[in-house]
Amino acid sequence: MFLGEYQHAVDDKGRMVLPARFRRGLEDGCVVTKGQERCLYVFPMARWREETERFRSLPRTDARARRLARSFFAGAIAQEMDGAGRVQLPQGLRDYAGLGKEVTVIGVSDRVEIWNTAEWSAYNAEADEFYSTIEEALYDAGI
Repeated sequence: MFLGEYQHAVDDKGRMVLPARFRRGLEDGCVVTKGQERCLYVFPMARWREETERFRSLPRTDARARRLARSFFAGAIAQEMDGAGRVQLPQGLRDYAGLGKEVTVIGVSDRVEIWNTAEWSAYNAEADEFYSTIEEALYDAGI
């Protein structure tokens, strides 16, 4: 399970050191692809296979499903960590997520997300407000 928030840097060659706590879960390789809200998703290989099966179950006759699958898979790249725990983030994916030198890496249970640090800060502030509101509503509803 991937948990936590970490500040990292992307080097001049587009490589990023993965947080030490995440490396064991990604030691068999990973896939980096476009995520929602303009971040990057990093899936361990086993989880990537599950995502692939989920997409295979979507109807090809649904234009939204086709569009989503094309975006998700066309930008994906399989990666192996090097000896320093780094993965390559291709330029196209860095451009999609607006990544510069400084990035924020977060664990989201079954995947890792890589965010532009300023975008993450703004998103996280909004999410914190939503979280406190929804938590109150769930408590009031007895959930």
